[in-house]
Amino acid sequence: MSIDLDFDSGQQALGDAVEQFCAGNWTSSDARQAGAAKEPEFSRPLWRKLAEMGVLAAGAPGEEGGALEVCAIMEALGRAIFPGPLAETYLAQQILPSSEAQRVGAGECLVALGVPPLLPWAAEADIFLEYADGSLHRGEPQGPVHPQESLGGEAWGRLKLRRGPALPGVQRGLTLGAIARSAYLAAAADRLVEDAATHAGSREQFGQSIGEFQAVAHPLADAHMRLAASRGLIRAAAYAFDSGMPGKIPSRAAVAEFSAIRSALQAVHTGHQVFGAVGITRDGPAFYISRRIRSLACQIPDSREAGAAEPGAA
Repeated sequence: MSIDLDFDSGQQALGDAVEQFCAGNWTSSDARQAGAAKEPEFSRPLWRKLAEMGVLAAGAPGEEGGALEVCAIMEALGRAIFPGPLAETYLAQQILPSSEAQRVGAGECLVALGVPPLLPWAAEADIFLEYADGSLHRGEPQGPVHPQESLGGEAWGRLKLRRGPALPGVQRGLTLGAIARSAYLAAAADRLVEDAATHAGSREQFGQSIGEFQAVAHPLADAHMRLAASRGLIRAAAYAFDSGMPGKIPSRAAVAEFSAIRSALQAVHTGHQVFGAVGITRDGPAFYISRRIRSLACQIPDSREAGAAEPGAA
């Protein structure tokens, strides 16, 4: 059976709307300036403005849309290097009580998820989720949250959490979170490859653009093809999620997750080689993208472990 992995008209329109939102509210200049700042910057008003479009509630129980809509949104946000606990937002709405999930989708509450004592977005979060042994637990801060500088610019925090009981729906939540984060990673990396290719077309050595040399062109083409393959795997996982394919959802999400991490990190390596020394400067054309990719690539909880924590889940 073949699957059409192109977005339908509604999903494409949703992605286009998010892209237009970013063009008017979070430009490349904004992302670059945020990447050059030592202290993380996060705008609650901008986050709520994004939520007003309804995109943060996509895929939530009782809401319209599913994982493919989340993919369309995250691809647009990934290309814009938009900040915030995006994957955590989609994940949390699968496992939190409906009243809290609605507040998360409305942009009123931010979610931090990870393994204490260091959690991304903890310095801004209202809801804390602890990941342990394939399960997700509600956590209550014990004392203040101490802000920490981070590679990816997220508002990390150091804190102690009192672990509560395991939350239900862990596999579904982790799987959608993995799909969302993978879509963001692949799109951000694709943006980096495109920027590197543009640079290669304008940078000259020995009387010709460096993009004409095979040592530059071939790695860029390889990175582009790997990312295209990852995008297909991610959308296939989203299709399985929306279709409720028993037994196939966690494995497809795990494969897509691995592919996205690997292809995105390879794109970072290739992009920095093409940009050269300017690529590793804090305010340069590549670092603000690559630091977000590297940070996200090492944050992802393993969605495959959820099967052991929640027997019988699809």
